[in-house]
Amino acid sequence: MWEDLIQKAKDGGVDVIETYVFWNVHEPSPGNYNFEGRYDLVRFVKTIQRAGLYAHLRIGPYVCAEWNFGGFPVWLKYVRGISFRTDNEPFKRAMQGFTEKIVGLMKSHNLFESQGGPIILSQIENEYGAQSKLLGAVGYNYVSWAAKMAIETETGVPWVMCKEQDAPDPVFGGPLHHRPAEDLAFAVARFIQKGGSFVNYYMYHGGTNFGRTAGGPFITTSYDYDAPIDEYGLIRQPKYGHLKELHRAIKMCERALVSADPIVTSLGDLQQAYMYTSESGDCAAFLSNYDTKSAARVLFNNMHYNLPPWSISILPDCRNAVFNTAKVGVQTSQMQMLPTNSETFSWESYDEDPPSLDYSSAITADGLLEQINVTRDASDYLWYITSVDIGSSESFLHGGELPTLIVQSTGHAVHVFINGQLSGSAFGTRQNRRFTYTGKVNLRAGTNKIALLSVAVGLPNVGGHYETWNTGILGPVALHGLDQGKWDLSRQKWTYQVGLKGEAMDLVSPNGFSSVEWMAASLVAQKPEPLRWHKAYFNAPEGDEPLALDMESMGKGQIWINGQSIGRYWTAYAHGDCNGCNYAGTFRPPKCQLGCGQPTQRWYHVPRSWLKPTQNLLVLFEELGGDPTRISLVKRSVSSVCADVTEYHPNIKNWQIESYGKAQQFRRPKVHLRCSPGQSISFIKFASFGTPLGTCGSYQQGHCHAPASYAIVEKKCVGKQRCVVTIANSNFGQDPCPNVLKRLSVEAVCAPISSTTAQPNWGG
Repeated sequence: MWEDLIQKAKDGGVDVIETYVFWNVHEPSPGNYNFEGRYDLVRFVKTIQRAGLYAHLRIGPYVCAEWNFGGFPVWLKYVRGISFRTDNEPFKRAMQGFTEKIVGLMKSHNLFESQGGPIILSQIENEYGAQSKLLGAVGYNYVSWAAKMAIETETGVPWVMCKEQDAPDPVFGGPLHHRPAEDLAFAVARFIQKGGSFVNYYMYHGGTNFGRTAGGPFITTSYDYDAPIDEYGLIRQPKYGHLKELHRAIKMCERALVSADPIVTSLGDLQQAYMYTSESGDCAAFLSNYDTKSAARVLFNNMHYNLPPWSISILPDCRNAVFNTAKVGVQTSQMQMLPTNSETFSWESYDEDPPSLDYSSAITADGLLEQINVTRDASDYLWYITSVDIGSSESFLHGGELPTLIVQSTGHAVHVFINGQLSGSAFGTRQNRRFTYTGKVNLRAGTNKIALLSVAVGLPNVGGHYETWNTGILGPVALHGLDQGKWDLSRQKWTYQVGLKGEAMDLVSPNGFSSVEWMAASLVAQKPEPLRWHKAYFNAPEGDEPLALDMESMGKGQIWINGQSIGRYWTAYAHGDCNGCNYAGTFRPPKCQLGCGQPTQRWYHVPRSWLKPTQNLLVLFEELGGDPTRISLVKRSVSSVCADVTEYHPNIKNWQIESYGKAQQFRRPKVHLRCSPGQSISFIKFASFGTPLGTCGSYQQGHCHAPASYAIVEKKCVGKQRCVVTIANSNFGQDPCPNVLKRLSVEAVCAPISSTTAQPNWGG
C-alpha cells in the first residue's frame, strides 16, 4: 500500500512524509537486525523520494506511538543496570548504538538531503516533557547528551525533539474520537499565521497495529485515528479534501510568508489580522476569529469580511478570501461495510485445554512471578497453575456456601479455570490496569487444580520508568469461606506455562494445524466454549475494495491470515459521552466522541496483499466463547456522498498558484460529488437549492427551496461516477428567495456499476 498511500498524501497537498523507526521490529534480539519486507526502511524512504516528496525520519528510538513497549525491544529491559530514558550509561550506550545503526543505513544509501536524498529532518527522543518533570536534573543531562550524540552523527540535516498536546488514544472499551475538519484546519492555519512552517499531522494515515504491536496497554488493533486517509487507505471526506484546499491556500501565500514576520492588527475583541508582505510587493493575510460562539464582520484593507466562529480566512493577495477554515465545500463521504458475497466460512475447531501440572515445558517456583519476566513477551498468555486439597468434611460440600477465590492482578486480564472449567474472568482498563477477580468456585473433595490464564493486552508505551511496571498476577491469591477461614495461595508452589499449546504447535499455519484433530463445524455451532481455536478456508473476493472481518459475534482473542497475525480482537463496548460535536473551541477529550454503546472495534482489516486467489487460511483463537458462524468477510466502500455549499463559498480555483494572487474571471462555486471507482450515482436521495437544514444523512427542506433542485441534480449526476453542479440561480430556473443567502445541499447514493457504464460527462 505504500505507493498508493504516499501518492494520496501528495495529492492532498502534503510535502513531507513522517515515519517512526521501531527499534523492537528492527532489532528483535541484540545485534540481529531485520529490514526485510514490511520493515524495509530504505525501500520506504526511497518510495517517498520517487514520489517527489521529502521525509522526516523520527528515529527516537523511544517513539511512544501507542506501540508495544514504546518501540523499545523487550530484551532492553534485561540489560544489566539499565534505566530507560535517563542519564544511565547502559541505556545511553544501547540507544547510541541503534541510532548510529539507522543513521549509517540511511547514509549508505545517500538518503539524507545533504547527500541528495529526501530526508530533511530527523528526530531524537520523543515527548520528553512529562519525563523531564519527573526526573529533573538527570533528565536534563540525558536530553543534552541525546542532542549532542545526534548532532555528532553528522547527517547534514536538522534534528528535532517533539512534545505537543497528545491525541486521544484508541483503547478497547473506549469511544472513538473525532476531530472535525473545521477545527483541524483552524489549528493548522493558526500555526502558519503565527509564523509556523512545519506541521505534522498525527495521523495523516494511521493504519493497523498488526500482530501484537499495539501497546498501551489496551490500545486497539485499529490505528485509524480519524485520519484524512483511513485505516484501509481510503480517503476520508470531508477532512482530506478540506485540508487539501487549506494546503493549496497556504502555498498561494508562500512568497509573502517567507519574506518577513507578520504585522498583527486587532480587528475586534477576539479578531486579528496577520499580514505578511515582501519587498517585491507580495502580500498575504490571515483573518482570524477566536470567538467560539459568534460570527464576526471585520474591516481589513478597506474591505468587509465575514468570519464564522472559530475560523481563519486566508487572503493570498490581502484582498480575496480563497479559503475559510469553517466553510467546508468538499463532499462528505459516508462509508459502509458490505458483504463480499463470498461463501460462508466452514469452521473447524480445536479446544485449548488448561495445561497439566507436569507439562513438559513448564517451570515451577514458590510464589507468584511477574508475567513479562517469565514470558519475555513471547506470548500474551501465561498460565499460573497450582492445586489445593479439600477435605471431605468441608461445610460447602454439604450444602454450605461455596468458597470465594480472590485474585489480585497487575494487569491486564485473567481467566480462572477450576478443574478445567472456566469459572470466570476479569479485566483491567487503561485507567486502572490493576484489578481484582472475585468469584465463587466449585471445588470438590480431594485435589483441585486452579489454573489462572493471565493475558497481556500490549505492553506500556508511556510513563515514568515504565520498564519497571508489573504485569500479571502478583497476588494475593486466596480462598475465602473455607472452614479454616482464609487460605492464602500466594506463597505456595506454582507451575508456569508460557503461551498456548496452539501457539507452540503453530496451529496458525498450514504446516502446524494438521498436528491436531479438529472438531467438525456442526458440533462447533452447538456448544461455544472458551479457549477454542477456529479455522476456515476462503477464496479472495473479486474487486479491489479493502476487506475486513466482522467480529461482532466473538469475544476476545487473536486472528491470523495465512500465518500472519492481523492482531488482537476484543468486542468491548464503548463507554463515553457521545452527545454531539461542535467544531468550535479547543479540542481535547472528551469532546466529539463517537460509538458509545457499540464495540470499540468491530471490523478488522484484512490486507488484500496477504491473500492468495484461493484457499486462504483463517485461524482465530477465542478466549471467551463467541459464535464463529456469524463472522463474515466484508468490503469497505462509499455508500453515499453529500455536499453543502453556499452560493458565495470561497472558490480557490478563482486564483491560480501560477498567477500568484492575481484575480482571474470569477467562477461560481460548485458542488463536486464523486463515488468510488467501480461505483456510480444510482439516485439522488436529497437535493435542495435554497435554505435547507440538517447535515449529511438528515437533510430537510427549509422555508426556501427551488422546485427544480432535484431534477437538475438528477440530470447532472445519476449514472455517473462523479459530477459537478454549479451553484447559480440561473441553473435552477429562478431565484427562489431573493436577497437571501442560499446553499445547495445534496445527498447522492453510490452503488456498484452493473450493466450500464458510467457516463464520462461530469456536468457543469
